Parts: sequence; structure tokens; C-alpha cells
Amino acid sequence: MSVNIPQSDKKRVVVAGGGFAGLELISRLKKSNYQVILVDKNNFYQFLPLIYQVATAGIDPSSILFPFRKLFHNRKDFFFRMAEVRAVNVGDKVIQTSIGKMKYDYLVLAAGSVSNFFGNKNIEKEAIPMKNVQEAMGLRSTLISNFERALTCASIEERNELLNIVIVGGGATGVEIAGALAEMKRVVFPKDYPDMNPNFLQIYLVEASGRLLSAMSPESSRNAEKYLKGMGVNVLLNTRVDDYSGYVAKLSDGVEIPTRSFIWVSGVCATEIKYIDGEHLGRGKRIIVDEYNRVKGLDDVFCIGDQCLLLDDPAYPNGHPQLAQAAIQQANNLANNLRGLGKNKPMKPFRYNDLGSMATVGRDKAVAEIGGFEFGGWLAWILWLVVHLKSILGVRNKVMVLLNWVWNYFTYDRSLRFIVYAKKSRVVKDRERFERKNHQGQDLFDTKNAENAEQLTINNNKV
Repeated sequence: MSVNIPQSDKKRVVVAGGGFAGLELISRLKKSNYQVILVDKNNFYQFLPLIYQVATAGIDPSSILFPFRKLFHNRKDFFFRMAEVRAVNVGDKVIQTSIGKMKYDYLVLAAGSVSNFFGNKNIEKEAIPMKNVQEAMGLRSTLISNFERALTCASIEERNELLNIVIVGGGATGVEIAGALAEMKRVVFPKDYPDMNPNFLQIYLVEASGRLLSAMSPESSRNAEKYLKGMGVNVLLNTRVDDYSGYVAKLSDGVEIPTRSFIWVSGVCATEIKYIDGEHLGRGKRIIVDEYNRVKGLDDVFCIGDQCLLLDDPAYPNGHPQLAQAAIQQANNLANNLRGLGKNKPMKPFRYNDLGSMATVGRDKAVAEIGGFEFGGWLAWILWLVVHLKSILGVRNKVMVLLNWVWNYFTYDRSLRFIVYAKKSRVVKDRERFERKNHQGQDLFDTKNAENAEQLTINNNKV
């Protein structure tokens, strides 16, 4: 396999990851004096703040996806390759991808984060994460399939397993999916399953700390908890999930909850890149960068978004929150610095400007903190709708999401309750076969300076 990218007189910027940070950086480098290459394992951008609505049948997944190639139609000196970045050889300025090697002049790591299971292998194996659209669609199918099976189960114990939903993590995602499921229980479940008591469906939100939405103010936390409890959600604070096996969630207070819908949104860690390790990594496996988002100790390698840990911002000595706004602002600043490098201008350090935060709980219920002001209830809900609708890419997607929201609001109905089981297609099988063939019997980097992985690590550490 070959990446098949033409040589250019321009310096090459390779961006690994097409999320909020990667996409913003590429957009800001338009008409720059660089050849820009985007590498991502998907061929589409996904608007992650709304994947919980995909999981709860509120919107169609295509409404929050946008093809990379359509985004950059007629863009000169831009190339996209659907591949996974596996390792970096900073000595030779080469990355190894699932389709072959790729040279770079500047490398920008923006691969985001993945679910953090904190070393619990049972939970990692059995839990349902929700970090991308594919996982959200799998969760949707699991939930609806469990509802269907609950009608025909043989015992009360099995019914409880099928109709108990345990959500671990009281951050924005946990609060939002708990609220969406509570609304589904109230307005959809009685219509779809009139021969089953809706009170059989129990939703548990488990949070290890003393309050929900710990990144927001105590008042916003109290409001979110009040809204959820009013909607029938069982909110369990100061409670950890120690294990999950045999369809039983085992809590730190000794309580055991039988469930086949065990949703894990308790934390994230950075996506790992081979040979960017050891002293380069900080909390949550995030890559440590300096005030210019340059990976400390490495030349011409940068990292932005959830994957990086910047400790040089005086206002955020422990690093910035892993939020879309931080990623977008870092990308914007780095784009300006990369443009300036070609003109021998000094780089500008990154400083985060907190624009606020918000979370929706349900119909007419949300919390928001913007510009030092705190909002709750209907006004916060409207602000949440406007901000998220504005952020979705593509006019068609904005219209479709708005129409879905309006339809759901006035009809109290969600019409996307399909059960779709994923199977490996011929395309996926062929791709995996070619990738295995491409790397069979080879080291990640077959270079004169690195005969094996240990020697390559030494070379990287010397740079």
C-alpha cells in the first residue's frame, strides 16, 4: 500500500485527527504556503456533543456527520487519507499509518480521546461506551432490543436486567443521556409498549463525587440533580462502580444492580500514539506540550485538543478542560503560529478564553454559565439549542436537526427507533486483510537508523 501523495515545493503539515481541533486547524490554513494532509480513521467529521441524541433515537446519525472530502472541495494542496496513525519516528520525520509511511515537515496530533476504564478489564470488556457515532448507534440498538426482549422474558429477574439502565459518570454526557432516557420513558415507552408498566424501566446515574457536573458551579449541579430526580432518574452520588460482571453492576456501597444496559461515560484518556510515551505523557495519557502546543522535547511536532496537556497557561496550571472550545482555540492559535513560521515571526503562546459551559437535561430544562452569569430552566435550554445548532456543519444538517427537534417537541415522539446490528462488511474485511499484508513481517519503521523498536525509541529520545 502507498499513501500516494505528490511531492510539493511547499512544506507539508500532516494533521492526525479530524475532530474539532483538526478541522479548525485545516480551515485556518486555507491559502497558506503549506501542503496540508488530514489523516483520520473515518471519512467523516462527527459532531460529538449530540451523539447522545443518536443513542436515544432523537436524531438521525447522518444529521451530525459531514464527509471530509465535501468539506474541502476545490481546496488546493489539501489531501485526505482514511487511515489510522500508529507511530511516529521523530528522527526521520515520518509517521506510520495503517496504509503506509508518510513524511512530514510539521506534524499536528489531534486524535482526541477515548473512554478511560481506569484499568478495570471487566468494565472495559462489557460496558457500553459512547465516544463516537458508531458506539451511539450500538447503544441505541441495545436499548431498544432490550425493551423488546423484556416483553417475552421468562422471569422477573431477567426483566429487571433488561429494563435497568445504569449510567456511570455524572458529567455533561451522563446528565444528558440520563435526561433523554427519562423523557423516552415518560413519552415514548407507554406508546410503544402499552402492555408493559413503564415503572419497570429504571434509570440509575452513578457519580463517584459529591455532585453532578463538577466542572460547573454548585448551583448548576444542584439544578441538574433536581431536574433529573423530578424526571424519575435515580441519582447516586458519592458512589463508585467497583465492577461489572454477570450482568450485575457492583457499587462501592455494597448495592448490586442487575442490568444489561451498562453505559460508561465516566472519563476519558488521550488516544495513544506509539513512541510518543514516557516523559512525553501526563495525566490521562495526554501528551505534554509547551505554551505553543509543541510537544515538549520534540521539534516540529505539535498536539492540540483533548490529546494534549498544556501546563504553561497561568490561569490553568493543571491543564485546560477537554472541551470543544479549548480545542478550537488551540487550533486557531497554532494555525496563526504555523503561518508565522514561514515568515520568521515569533510564535504566540496559547491562552484559553473560557466562553462558558452548558448542559441540557430535558425538555425546557438545562443549565448554562456564560460570561459570569448562570442560567437554569427554559432560558438555558434555548441557549443550548441555539449554540449547538449553530455549531453543526452543513445547512442540510442544521435543517434536519432543527426539524427533528421541532417535531419531537410538539409531538412528543421520536421516530428513529430502529434495531440495526452491525456486521463486518466485505469492505472492512478487505481493508483489514490489506493492512495485515502491508505490515506482515515488518517493523513499524524499516529504516537504517532503527533496526528494531528499542533502537527507534532511543533515536526518538535523543531528538
